[in-house]
Amino acid sequence: MAKPNKTDLLQFTERGIWCPPADIYIDPWKPVKKAMITHGHSDHSRFGHQSYLATRTAAPSIKYRLGDINMQTIDFGEQLHINGVQFSFHPAGHILGSAQIRVEYKGEVWVASGDYKLEDDGLAEAFEPVKCNTFITESTFGLPVYDWKPQEEIFADINNWWRKNAADKKVTFITGYSLGKAQRILQGLDRSIGKIYTHGAVENINEVMRAQGIDLPETIRVTKDVPVKDYPGNLVLAPPSALNSTWMKKFKPISIGIASGWMTLRGARRRKAVGRGFVLSDHVDWKDLNRAVAATEASRVIVTHGYTSIYTNYLNSIGIDAQSADTEFTGESIDSDDDTKKESTPQIEN
Repeated sequence: MAKPNKTDLLQFTERGIWCPPADIYIDPWKPVKKAMITHGHSDHSRFGHQSYLATRTAAPSIKYRLGDINMQTIDFGEQLHINGVQFSFHPAGHILGSAQIRVEYKGEVWVASGDYKLEDDGLAEAFEPVKCNTFITESTFGLPVYDWKPQEEIFADINNWWRKNAADKKVTFITGYSLGKAQRILQGLDRSIGKIYTHGAVENINEVMRAQGIDLPETIRVTKDVPVKDYPGNLVLAPPSALNSTWMKKFKPISIGIASGWMTLRGARRRKAVGRGFVLSDHVDWKDLNRAVAATEASRVIVTHGYTSIYTNYLNSIGIDAQSADTEFTGESIDSDDDTKKESTPQIEN
């Protein structure tokens, strides 16, 4: 495991990734005075910091989740100088507004990538490789078994499944994170098949995005006022936390699907007892993880979450100086909706 190194430009501390010359943290997991945030998922943007800085398109969903916070925004590519350190945010392609944060000081360049994907989904700003000396990366799906098909093929499968369910007068029920994954699914659905109903957690984020000018397909919020007879033949989009809940019992007869990179593994689908698993992730697969690392031309890589030890060993075996670091980042889950959780946090560091 990587140890906090007093000579590193970015250091891994008990509070998060710290830049000593600027005295600012990137995606800290404990409260700090100044936090730069890569994106709005709850393992990267937590409650309790004194001030926040995120991209202009990420800020609305972060503020929706965290409430009345001191939030400043920055545009992609805009430069910010703090005590001689130059910062800039660059598209990560993970979800709307997600960023890699480039840090330069005295000729040394680091990039903290947060979470990212290389496939352009038409919703998130497309990933841009950033050259650096040291690259901080996730490895959520850092094994060769994770090999994503083009998203057009996945959406064709989802729509064919929905079309068959509609013919059979079933409710099509599919889950994905409320922030990012749900909107990506929404954009890929064939609306000629039927109506799209949404769980409140999904619809709340839809409303936030629509208010910032994002053009999303029409959806209908699931409420007690919607007659149960209206659901068969149509589709319900919900977060993973809705699976097997009391809330979903109203949808009968039902066909259930999950959209997640973990659906690569047969055991994951069996464990969740669902009819269909669609391999759709907002994280890089094995091949794109390696493409991203190579594109940075970094001589050093620090791996923060996922298959950290395996991927670190692989990078070392091909001649890249790699280490893994302990963090509180979690990657992708099929059990909970990681963008709706609010943190209970201790006092801000003095």
